Amino acid sequence: MNRLFTIFIVSAMVLGVVAGWAINQYATPDQAKVAAENLSIITDVFLRLIKMIIAPLVFSTLVAGIAHMEDAAAIGRVGVKAMGWFISASLVSLTIGLIMVHILHPGAGLNLALPDAGTAGAAVDMSKFTLKAFVTHIVPASIVEAMANNEILQIVVFSLFVGTAVAAIDDRAPAVLALVEQVAAIMLKVTGYVMKTAPLAIFAALAATIATQGLDVLGTYARFVGGVYLSMVILWGLLIAALVLIVGPRGLRLVGAIRAPVLLAFSTASSEAAYPKTLEEIQRWGVSRKVASFVLPLGYSFNLDGSMMYCTFATMFIAQVYGVHLSIGQQITMLLMLMITSKGIAGVPRASLVVIAATLPYFHLPEAGLLLILAVDHLLDMGRSATNVVGNSVASAVVARWENQIEEPAAEPAPA
Repeated sequence: MNRLFTIFIVSAMVLGVVAGWAINQYATPDQAKVAAENLSIITDVFLRLIKMIIAPLVFSTLVAGIAHMEDAAAIGRVGVKAMGWFISASLVSLTIGLIMVHILHPGAGLNLALPDAGTAGAAVDMSKFTLKAFVTHIVPASIVEAMANNEILQIVVFSLFVGTAVAAIDDRAPAVLALVEQVAAIMLKVTGYVMKTAPLAIFAALAATIATQGLDVLGTYARFVGGVYLSMVILWGLLIAALVLIVGPRGLRLVGAIRAPVLLAFSTASSEAAYPKTLEEIQRWGVSRKVASFVLPLGYSFNLDGSMMYCTFATMFIAQVYGVHLSIGQQITMLLMLMITSKGIAGVPRASLVVIAATLPYFHLPEAGLLLILAVDHLLDMGRSATNVVGNSVASAVVARWENQIEEPAAEPAPA
């Protein structure tokens, strides 16, 4: 299924480029604009589907995840050290994305016009961005209103209270927790259905963009993809350097040991698909079963380094494309916001798209910007997935070292 879906994605990209080029070359500017508007029907529906799932998905997955955090507390020291590493790695990943997008400026030069609504909103609300406005805005007056408006920070705050309350109850409210987990499972399935329409949306988005902008937009895509992969290389270097610094030279052997799961994650664009092989390889390298069986699954919920780095890079890329300036304070707020929201939907297919879609309205960036990155998201999802595997493997080894739980690898059986 993954291979077939990849074929659909690539085919949609090629057909979108060809159709857009044909319209751009052989239609008048007015005809091209009409064609782009008609194609936007498909992309608008896809955007509405994405927005439809944000509120219930973030609420259910965050509440379920927080309610289960009591398990980490029961393990005590290991849980604290693991979460300490996850938070530190998350901040580093997000910061790398933010710094690199400023250095490379991949969105500069495209200069797309802001939609009318987005322009008005940005002009008014950006000027009113104050500490008081921010603090009071993140606390919901009504969770129903927050969900109706997809106010992501307000939903996160309410979810934190509910999840903490469920975990604090002696029996952990099993009926409520079971219901939330079922809702989360259902929303994950719904998200999967929505993402299956991505090839059609990719075709329409590329065709509409190239029809009005010409093939020059492909240069912007190349800079965007290249910039993301360069940022991932830097992130890999920092992760491996930290691994060697904490674990010692033996850490380099872990990089070789996880080669197979990394390639599996890259080829399938799914870090979850590589989970069983990753667990097997890090234990074979020497991480104790106690640490590996706890840190690795926890990392799949709280430590997706590649995805987090991509979120800041992609969000700022969209701002550059539309010429929207975000102040340093707003960028730091965005970084912290992405750090929290990315924890809530880590197991969602193409979770980064959902996280970015939830973030754009908060900073008054056009929702249409999501369509720009959608066109090449699958190519980048492959790199993100491989990076997530590396990040979680490093986290498991580091925590094992802190706990003195690195064992000597089992000797290979002698050939008969």
